[in-house]
Amino acid sequence: MEETGMDEVRAVVTGPDGTVPDTAGPDGGAKAADRGTGAGGDPRANAPTDAWTDDGITVVPANRASWEDLEQVLGTARCHGGLCYCQRFKITNPEWRVTDDGERAHRLRAQSECGQPEAPATSGLVAYAGDEPVGWCAVEPRTAYPKLLTTRIPWAGRDEDRGDAGVWAVTCFVVRAAARRTRITHVLARAAVDHARRRGARAVEGYPMLTAPGQDVPWGELHVGTVNAFAAAGLTEVSRPTKRRVVMRIDFPERPAE
Repeated sequence: MEETGMDEVRAVVTGPDGTVPDTAGPDGGAKAADRGTGAGGDPRANAPTDAWTDDGITVVPANRASWEDLEQVLGTARCHGGLCYCQRFKITNPEWRVTDDGERAHRLRAQSECGQPEAPATSGLVAYAGDEPVGWCAVEPRTAYPKLLTTRIPWAGRDEDRGDAGVWAVTCFVVRAAARRTRITHVLARAAVDHARRRGARAVEGYPMLTAPGQDVPWGELHVGTVNAFAAAGLTEVSRPTKRRVVMRIDFPERPAE
């Protein structure tokens, strides 16, 4: 689906759909960064409780990034002959066939609330190396992904309430070509876990690929992440629906009633 940058893997383009920790913060999340107040109207500024730094990478919720920055990451990530804009799990197959690149971009811009730091929700995270946007991670309540709810892999062999909005899902990673093999996906995975926890998630799931050093894996499968990246974020395997796909999850302790 999307262009991605996993650390141990050489990727080759084909079709989609699946057919150690460093200085991590609480619950496996990356450390929250106190960025303070920046100048120049940078939407990443003024977000001390919403930003993370890890391995020299800063990660912010997408609503605190600009649309232009997100476009730099996703604007060349192709899927099924078009630009995906992280809509593959958002829309059904029939709808996918009748949406064009512009419509998918429009939908992501609305979902991410880019440039709207006061927005109550967003659809993912943007990673920066210095001031350069280098990566994206989609993370939302599992119910925000209509196609995911009807895809076999997350549910095979599991008795799960598909309508449970307290379970969040990390569905996609994209890393720009120049920034690949720099463990950005690991940083994004840790930040995604902490992002979801801070927003009330009871649990976070991912659906990564099993990979081996030097293994070629289609981008259409690899965009879901690797087991190593999710393990570094504190997730553990709960099922293995196929030989190469794993469902991983972290459950958070219940917070005491106030």
